[in-house]
Amino acid sequence: MSLNLIYDIGICIYALSLLFFISDCVSRNRAAKRIGTGLLVVVALLQATAIGMRVVETGTIPVFSSFDFLLLSSLGVTVTSIAVVIMKRAEFAPLLMNIIGFCVMFLNRFWVSTGYNTLESWQTVHGMLILHITLASISFTALTIGAVFAGMYMFLHRKLKHKKWNDIIRRLPSLEILDKYSYMALLIGTPVLILSLVVAVISIASEGRFTLLADLKVLSTTLALGVYVYYFVRRRIQHRSGLETAVWALIGFVFIIVNFLLNAWSEFHSWSGV
Repeated sequence: MSLNLIYDIGICIYALSLLFFISDCVSRNRAAKRIGTGLLVVVALLQATAIGMRVVETGTIPVFSSFDFLLLSSLGVTVTSIAVVIMKRAEFAPLLMNIIGFCVMFLNRFWVSTGYNTLESWQTVHGMLILHITLASISFTALTIGAVFAGMYMFLHRKLKHKKWNDIIRRLPSLEILDKYSYMALLIGTPVLILSLVVAVISIASEGRFTLLADLKVLSTTLALGVYVYYFVRRRIQHRSGLETAVWALIGFVFIIVNFLLNAWSEFHSWSGV
């Protein structure tokens, strides 16, 4: 069975799983939610299988192409959403996570190639680059989760402010819980992003390519990191409201998306979407 076939099957099952989760969200349907979760487990297994096939194909941990990075990130989002469902931490969060995971998987299939960048000129820091990209993927997953809960916080805050009560509002966690979950996810994702950037800088310095410290990708990552640092400053030091910090969490996530898109213009990564 080819990689593309496994990927296509995974996308189809992912879409079917989303339909069951939507059914549960529209009108409480526990059976639909269980079926959707089961299908999601199948998707995770197919994603893991695809990663395994890339390991065999490339002969190393497949993280050096944008396709592999997005595949690893989508697996992280899928596994996290399954965990949220099992632990029953928040209604609707798994649906939003899976929408993001499905979009990443879909765009990865039809926009990004599986081309492998051997990075022969970086062989002396090959292991460090693997660590850097793996940490970046973990950070991307955590920051995505933080953005999901921040978005849910803003939605619930708006509804409560205008006193619009319905079954959806009643099923959502409290503002305090949504704020807590968003904060915890960002508290994990931001230090990992810092560590990823530090490893990248060390690898550049080890190769003596100090000019790459001014690379667009390095600068954009630093800027994105600055947004999240500012988020913690406003929350912990300035004691801003949950709504303000939720806005900054979403702004930071937008910077992360833009940061990934800049790979095509980066000399450090040299990833393209074709």
